[in-house]
Amino acid sequence: MKAKRKKDVMKEQGEQAAQSAGSPTLTSDVSPVLEVYDTTLRDGAQAEDVSFSAEDKVRVAHKLDELGVQYIEGGWPGANPKDIEFFRMMKTIPLHHATVVAFGSTRKADNPVRKDTNIQALLQADTSTITLFGKTWTLHVTDALRISLAQNLEMIGDSVAYLRAKGRRVFYDAEHFFDGYKANPDYALLTIQRAVEEGAERVILCDTNGGTMPWEIKEICLAVKRACPVPLGIHAHNDTEMAVANSLVAIEAGIVQVQGTINGIGERCGNANLCSILPNLELKMKRSTLSDHRLGRLREVSNFVTEIANLMPNKHQPYVGDSAFAHKGGIHIHAVQKNPATYEHVIPEAVGNRQRMLVSDYTGRSGLLAKVEEYGIALTKQNPKLKELLETLKELESQGYQYEGAEGSLELLMRKAVGRHKSSFELLGFRVIVEKRNSTEAPISEATVMVKVGESIEHTAAVGVGPVNALDHALRKALEKFYPQLGEVTLLDYKVRVLTASRGTKSKVRVLLESGDHKEKWGTVGVSENIMEASWQALADSIEYKLLPNDGENPSHQEFP
Repeated sequence: MKAKRKKDVMKEQGEQAAQSAGSPTLTSDVSPVLEVYDTTLRDGAQAEDVSFSAEDKVRVAHKLDELGVQYIEGGWPGANPKDIEFFRMMKTIPLHHATVVAFGSTRKADNPVRKDTNIQALLQADTSTITLFGKTWTLHVTDALRISLAQNLEMIGDSVAYLRAKGRRVFYDAEHFFDGYKANPDYALLTIQRAVEEGAERVILCDTNGGTMPWEIKEICLAVKRACPVPLGIHAHNDTEMAVANSLVAIEAGIVQVQGTINGIGERCGNANLCSILPNLELKMKRSTLSDHRLGRLREVSNFVTEIANLMPNKHQPYVGDSAFAHKGGIHIHAVQKNPATYEHVIPEAVGNRQRMLVSDYTGRSGLLAKVEEYGIALTKQNPKLKELLETLKELESQGYQYEGAEGSLELLMRKAVGRHKSSFELLGFRVIVEKRNSTEAPISEATVMVKVGESIEHTAAVGVGPVNALDHALRKALEKFYPQLGEVTLLDYKVRVLTASRGTKSKVRVLLESGDHKEKWGTVGVSENIMEASWQALADSIEYKLLPNDGENPSHQEFP
């Protein structure tokens, strides 16, 4: 049994003065608690292909609150009606751990602060805390805003002072700070000095272009920490694949607030990925971030945001991805079974993940035995059925089958190998017709299927959007009268991979399907030179998997001689 992970809680040398009302600064001899500031709903929503509704944002905010982050940046209320609606909805929804933060810019150069529409929208969001960003880099002041350096300082000071006078806590985002510091360190420090003088409780150092290297981040953070009397934060972008490293280096240098997004989603190449930062802090750097062992919910939150954002999961994502603790090589599997630490740097359950044994032509008996046991089938290592199954598996993979993303087909294969599966139906034949009547009309796809269920023969036809969809409809139409539960199944993903490209249009293809119902998802696979035959194999396996008996009583857990 795996040993329990001991959670090291960092001993702080005092309370964070800035968390007390009316205490905007922190003396240099006090070590503040590390803060997690999530900006998935604002910066993450700027990612290509991501669009959250106001209701989506409320649901994500609930998950982030359950995870235990301290701050949730909800959006820019001055920028769009959707964010205004989110803040309106959140006024009546209690959170248990997190504070919702509104985000916006300093006043415009030609507006008095009290008449600036963006500033007023921030106040109307009615949050206790506001994050305000201003220009740090002289290039942006002179070329983007086209104002003087002195005017920019006035805009920062006026805006912070006005919001503080209205009773709001203010976090100041120093936009493009690292580029600004490298160009003109004196002016960059003046901008944050002005924000602090007017009452900003945090200064967030932003690597907005994502081009700063870790050694630069550390050097600059140490310099700013010596000059700035309030706690500092880090906001890193990932344009050089350094956002996570830069965030960790900044914390090592004394930064106390880390900003990022779930799964690292964000504009261009994304933001610092909290799904990597949080476990690195907790498990590697022994810095406490999420109380009550909430780190174990990290994978759940990662998957939830992926679903709500309607994105494809990154299975290779560290810590929370499907492949993070997946083992394929026979030597690796054999070692992990003896001691997981041989090929796992942390316990998967610490981040809500699990160990997986992949079955492929690299798999030995130990790996296959572990996989068989996952499905409740008890075989000994000496059982001849195990050897037969291993040989069958390697032969099928040599033909192009792949079971790493098709565990539904793999379970069916294993059950058949030990004589524990009886097909729910028998294919007597299918035909697919694609007809295009003229150049201006879309093709028409029609499929005919003949199957046998028990002693009954069903012969049905259906049309669909494309030949595979038509075949799926015809098969369902034939079987749903016998198995009404098939109405719950949805085809979630369909992928085709050409395996022998050198043969051109005669190439063998592999079809991978992902199907699901209201309880689970499963993958199935088919391989053939004929794309419809490969699709049929994957579709048939998907149906068969859905119809597998529920082994709640676990009759399968028996030894096969």
